Amino acid sequence: MSRILATLRIALMALLRNKMRTFLTMLGIIIGVGAVIAMISIGTGARAQLEQQIASLGQNVIMVFSGSFRRGGVASGMGGAGTLELSDVRAIADEIPGVAAVSPEVRAAGQLIAGNRNWNAQLTGVGPDYLQIRNWPLAAGTMFAEAEVRTAAKVALLGSTVARELFGDGDPVGEIIRIRNIPFVVMGLLSTKGTSMMGSDQDDIVLVPYTSAMKRLTGSTTIRGMLIQTESAQVMSTVQQEITDLLRQRHRIAEGADDDFTIRTQAEITEFATSTSRIMTVLLGAIASVSLVVGGIGIMNIMLVSVTERTREIGIRMSVGAKARDILFQFLIEAIVLSALGGLIGIALGVGASTFLARQMNWPTLTPVNAVVLAFLFSAAIGIFFGFYPARKAARLDPIESLRYE
Repeated sequence: MSRILATLRIALMALLRNKMRTFLTMLGIIIGVGAVIAMISIGTGARAQLEQQIASLGQNVIMVFSGSFRRGGVASGMGGAGTLELSDVRAIADEIPGVAAVSPEVRAAGQLIAGNRNWNAQLTGVGPDYLQIRNWPLAAGTMFAEAEVRTAAKVALLGSTVARELFGDGDPVGEIIRIRNIPFVVMGLLSTKGTSMMGSDQDDIVLVPYTSAMKRLTGSTTIRGMLIQTESAQVMSTVQQEITDLLRQRHRIAEGADDDFTIRTQAEITEFATSTSRIMTVLLGAIASVSLVVGGIGIMNIMLVSVTERTREIGIRMSVGAKARDILFQFLIEAIVLSALGGLIGIALGVGASTFLARQMNWPTLTPVNAVVLAFLFSAAIGIFFGFYPARKAARLDPIESLRYE
């Protein structure tokens, strides 16, 4: 043990003799590890933000959209054709086991007026189960019930952005707003949801009963889509297939023909949304890792120079009893200390850089602990890999020839 400690002390003293060269040797590792940590933090943060935004859709949610139409070479996109009807919603709720809640969606846009203020917002007609499906609590007031849906009542719930624009800091519950010049009573205020995965403001919204939206605002007889919540995540794939079969049967779609609707689950949306982020994280991390290899080459280069400069010192140590393994261990320890210390400084630099970006540029960043550990172990491995050859060369020097070296 004392021999190991003595060898370690000699290695550290050798590094401290030339502090500037030691620091410059570590610089490649510092930059490499720092870049890897910063890139992984940015990529992981972006992916976590996307997953959080997708989770804001609710739990165990299946989305069904009506089909699209093409006119004059222009496609309407999902939901444009209006191929879904309210009877489809009722059939899914009544006939498919595993369905916990269903809510139609009717989309519109319109000018909102409250007193001397006005605001243009997204209007969405929904069912009483909508907030349950979206896991969207109310900040004040109550959700409309089935009675308001049956009578197409002129009631509404406001998102926090709409409430702020129309009523400032005041309580909107019980107030009257005009939607397309039709008076609606505000029943409730939605809690803040934030931005969606597409970057839109989820709180810039007004919810009304879907019957009110269809009869009083849009005049449509079909719906854009529906949200379906399953009883558990385990039955989602089964429910999705049963919905597909039921809608194809109801819409009389021939075997082999394309569906006139589209079904998406949260798992599919998550995979699609995060795949690009994941690929970019891996790519940026791989590019940053190149600098680690360059740093390792720098360590090998400096260690080879050090072996040449200290040839006479090695000969003296061997002549007084040092064995080849002691010399090998000494130079290997120097290389490992260079890379490990550089790795620690690089980790601090990477975490600091990602924190700076998060604060100054509002970029979402998240530094995984396993990435920090992996970066440190990789930097230490770089020291062992690139330090072994110079250490082996030093251990193989002939003592007599070393003593003669000038």
